[in-house]
Amino acid sequence: MADMDRRSMLGLGVAASTFLFPAGAIAQAPAGKELAPGVKQIDYGDRDSMNPAYKRVHMRDIVISPGAQTPERDMMNDMLCHMTEGELTVVQNKKEFIVKKGDVWTCGKGLNTEGTQTKSNAVAIMRIIDLLT
Repeated sequence: MADMDRRSMLGLGVAASTFLFPAGAIAQAPAGKELAPGVKQIDYGDRDSMNPAYKRVHMRDIVISPGAQTPERDMMNDMLCHMTEGELTVVQNKKEFIVKKGDVWTCGKGLNTEGTQTKSNAVAIMRIIDLLT
């Protein structure tokens, strides 16, 4: 081993890594369902809530392609929204605001309406945690 140079050691490391991380071990994104042209929902699961105000919680992503939109509509339940990728224009109760990667906002059943649109050239991903009663 003392006779190995850095390049040989690097090559050996790369070759060994193929055994540790085989190609089949790479995670595949769930297929999801199309809600509208350019808008896809990916459901991740749900479980009973520890918060007594809610019976269950459900997590999903809404993937919105560049230029696509969701119509403004009444919120069907309370929810927490988190922008995981991209930028999204949100219209909530007729007021427009922009959310960017990392931003968080809330919606309330019977309290507001919301619609969204991507105005950039990048895909926007909105993660939603539904708080179900």
